[in-house]
Order: sequence, then C-alpha cells, then structure tokens
Amino acid sequence: MRSTTMVLGLLMALGTGHIAYQNSVTRGVPGQAPPQQQIDVIAVRSQLLSIANAEQQYLVVHSTFATLDELQNERLLTGPVDQRGYVFSIAVDGGRSFTVTAAPADANKPGWPTLTIDETMQIAGQ
Repeated sequence: MRSTTMVLGLLMALGTGHIAYQNSVTRGVPGQAPPQQQIDVIAVRSQLLSIANAEQQYLVVHSTFATLDELQNERLLTGPVDQRGYVFSIAVDGGRSFTVTAAPADANKPGWPTLTIDETMQIAGQ
C-alpha cells in the first residue's frame, strides 16, 4: 500500500511538472515574449540590418539614401521585404539620414514591437 501511494505521488509530481513545462513552452516565461514572437522578431531585426546595409551601399553609389522601391530596383535587396507579419517602410532625408521601420501588420500579433533602424545602424524598439 505504501509503495502504491509513493508511485501515485511520483506520477502526480511528474504530471504537474510536465504541465508546467508545456505551459512555459506555449506561453513563454513570465516577463518574456513567447517563443514564436522571439523567433519572428529576430528575423525582422535581421531584415532591418539587411535593408540598412543596402542603404549604405546605395549611398556610396548615388550620394543619397533610397526608398524600398529604389533598393529593390537596384537589386540590393533579395526576396520580399515584408515578412513574418511585419511591414517595412523607409523615411529618407536625402543623403543625410534614413529610418527603416518594421511594424507588425498581422492582426494575430497585437502588442508585438515596432522596430526601427537608422544610419547609425542601431536597432531601436524591443
């Protein structure tokens, strides 16, 4: 009887631990973004850096920064710009500055961060 109670207690503890683990995987750690959001934001940050590098290349050749269309026409960007439910836009001030903004456009991503990068090559936002 005592060993049966111990086995049941052990199974309950393992079951509780498994449920807690599953909740942390699907919901993320409290105070931290869920895993899918972390993955998407990393990909968006990478895309921002690619666009900013393309801007620097465009500046060297044309002495001004470019719009997204101009970067794509020059083939400085490969593949689609908008990805993972984010929309990218560029504000240009001639050859002085640019700001690339990545904003979530997917209705399933409320509260996800809006990220920006400028000519300093520093990403702002979360």
